[in-house]
Amino acid sequence: MPKKIPKNDLRWVDSELRLAGLDSRMIGLLSAIEQSGSINQAAKIMGLSYKGAWQMIERANLLVPKGLIVTATGGSRGGGTYLSETGKTLLKVFNQLEQRNSEFIKQLNDELSDNPDVQLLLQKQVIKASACNQLFGTIDKIIVGAVNVEVIVKLKGGTQITSSISLSSMTELGIKYGAQAVLMINSADITVAVDIDPQQFSARNRLSGKIIRLQQDEVNAEIIVRLPDGELLRTLITQQSVIDLGLKSGLWVWLIFKINVPILGVIF
Repeated sequence: MPKKIPKNDLRWVDSELRLAGLDSRMIGLLSAIEQSGSINQAAKIMGLSYKGAWQMIERANLLVPKGLIVTATGGSRGGGTYLSETGKTLLKVFNQLEQRNSEFIKQLNDELSDNPDVQLLLQKQVIKASACNQLFGTIDKIIVGAVNVEVIVKLKGGTQITSSISLSSMTELGIKYGAQAVLMINSADITVAVDIDPQQFSARNRLSGKIIRLQQDEVNAEIIVRLPDGELLRTLITQQSVIDLGLKSGLWVWLIFKINVPILGVIF
């Protein structure tokens, strides 16, 4: 689905609060211990092993004058692990500081969102998506059909990519000629071909480029291709496909994908 990128949703500045060498992950573990009364349960909440949780606590104890937790075996509370007074104080202070830090970061981001120069320089940093290919350009042509709209985006080097959206999406996004746009393309949706006539493929987006890196694991391979104008595209294929196609660094290949593959976003 096409996307708008509202100005007030941009996060130009980010920050992770640390207090005396302790980060939010350690504080999260302390909070989980306080809630569960068990280091074993707290470790599960935080996605840690029991041993890993203890190691984090032991390292943290070296940074403070008194221990952060108390372990009880029976008694009125029935045993378990609890925060010491030092641990409770640390958790309270950190949460207070984190709230103030978040308010400060929000203020900075609000100010930067009103600065058009910052938006122009850093616009690529505001797109976060699972699709690893993110290409920026301007809307160069709009072809309105009976049901869908074809939007042609020209990248900075001149390469053109076509994206298909619905008529309602065109209205919702305020698509217009010359608008700044981003195309998000899933690497698994790109077909790689070698020594072919691209006209034989029905897919409308057919780009030629040179492989600059080929990285393989046990099953798949990530191919990074540089287009003639310098843009990079990543595609994910199987290792067997690498062998069958004879892919290697320096080889020129075709990258082929349908017009319904790119997710179109507009920046305003």
